[in-house]
Amino acid sequence: MKLHHLRDLLAVAEQGSLRAAARELGMAQPAITRSIQELERELGVPLFERKARGAVPTAMGEAFIRRARSISNELLRARDEIEQLRGMTHGNLRVALSMVPHIAMLPYALRPFRQKYPNVRLDIIDAVFPTVATEISDGMIDCYIGPPPEYLPGELIAEQLFLNTRVIMGRKGHPLAQAKSLRELAQAEWVTTSITSKAEHELGPLFLQHGLPPPNLVLQAHSALTLIVSLLHSDLLTMLPVQWASFALTKDTLQAIEVVELLAAPPICIIQRAGLPLTPAAEYFCDLMRRAVGHMEAVPG
Repeated sequence: MKLHHLRDLLAVAEQGSLRAAARELGMAQPAITRSIQELERELGVPLFERKARGAVPTAMGEAFIRRARSISNELLRARDEIEQLRGMTHGNLRVALSMVPHIAMLPYALRPFRQKYPNVRLDIIDAVFPTVATEISDGMIDCYIGPPPEYLPGELIAEQLFLNTRVIMGRKGHPLAQAKSLRELAQAEWVTTSITSKAEHELGPLFLQHGLPPPNLVLQAHSALTLIVSLLHSDLLTMLPVQWASFALTKDTLQAIEVVELLAAPPICIIQRAGLPLTPAAEYFCDLMRRAVGHMEAVPG
């Protein structure tokens, strides 16, 4: 098995046909066909079903494509690592950040990172762990910073940065703005984030802990933009990390509803693959995010 076999395999998987893969790679189609056939003979299984509209991966093909993609990503990362160790400042860095790192940590990391690695292309994804778990495990994402999952796959490791708390938030002038307890909010409608794999797990246990019926969840937001727009243009409430109360873009339009109950939040962690070092650029980015915690704690409120 040679690297060009993996390259051709991934091209067919991504382009959806042998013809399109050949065009993408600038090769003749028969060469792509031979490459895939050689790989199938070596593995002893068909990797694609040839259909009128293209090539569709078999179940075996899907499994092998996932491994091949991970190998390809790791080779690119290895090249970046060697070049960065040689003093070069280019490459690629793909990270996933939840809302808290975006609003409270990234502002302190972005400028110094760009100064040290001006030619590294940053690809930052607004996400929480359940939505990017496979990409992290497969090496398509260098690291994730945000709340950890309830169960962390064995191939990943987590480094806790800090513990957190939450607040309940709604639009300025919300009719329930003066509420002092969760019980006073029992009839409200709620928007949840995608921090948990099931929306009801985000608020349900808290209400149950205080002997209240499950909250009325009417919307699940998968991005900060959806969340903000939903809160600004409705009477929906949500429970967010405390850093949202001082977020520059929303502090004049959203307000915290201060209830007496303690609203614990998941910790914020760096999650990466076990046993595989980050590139120098990725490690520097993570170190800047670690330092940003100190800035964040020094800010009143």
